[in-house]
Amino acid sequence: MSLLAAGPSESHRAFTGSQFAAYVTGMDSRQREQAILKELLGGNLPGFLRNLAPVKLSYRPPDGKPITATVFVMPEYLAIGSDQDFLRIPMNLYTASTIAASMGYILPTRKIVNAIYEQSAFHFSPEPMTAGPQMRSTEYYRIHNEKIEQQSHALGVTLGALVSGHKKDVVLTNLLASNPGRIAIFGWHRLSGAPIQPLSTVHGACYADYSHGIRLVSETVLVEGERRSIYDVLQDPVLSRVLSDEGPISRVRELMTRSAGDSVCGQP
Repeated sequence: MSLLAAGPSESHRAFTGSQFAAYVTGMDSRQREQAILKELLGGNLPGFLRNLAPVKLSYRPPDGKPITATVFVMPEYLAIGSDQDFLRIPMNLYTASTIAASMGYILPTRKIVNAIYEQSAFHFSPEPMTAGPQMRSTEYYRIHNEKIEQQSHALGVTLGALVSGHKKDVVLTNLLASNPGRIAIFGWHRLSGAPIQPLSTVHGACYADYSHGIRLVSETVLVEGERRSIYDVLQDPVLSRVLSDEGPISRVRELMTRSAGDSVCGQP
């Protein structure tokens, strides 16, 4: 089953992906984050991202039968532009959480990221680029996007199909509660299925680089066929384990309602 993604009107099309990359070139990171926020909250995202893909997960309690759930995720990482010209856009945690909460979404857990990879129709091969300060530049964002597009054409990817392997995911984890002011990343799976990036909170919440992707997950989840709030499920002592290999995620709603990024993220 696929759902129509909730979100702003598609009428706002100020920039294509390539136009946006040109527009933010030369901006500092704070200005770029503000521009990203404006475009996405204004509805400037590819139409295919509005059609969510179902991903199934399960958990067997020690003394019970398996519990199954279905989450609904964007088939690709969050992007700016049109179906014909879009830029997969990294962003810091504050920008990502503000956009997600405003549009009725949440960030994935590590278990959800792994399930997405396992159930993807197409798997990209990771393409790491030379490390250094340039990793945070718009030019690196653009070049990496082009590399992904080249792979996409070679693989014959169908627009809107569930894909993975080309970015690290920004995720929810209990490490964020115990390490405030950090961003959590995980994934970038090799074709073997092993992730390059273990779960990490080494970077501050204002950090973003070309390798990061924002995969949004609907707030509505089906648990044994029943519609539930993903917030409620992630805080339930038992049901949370269907969606999280950490068990309950503490303060999950608080983690997803951060909105003060502009006041705390200065220039690089």
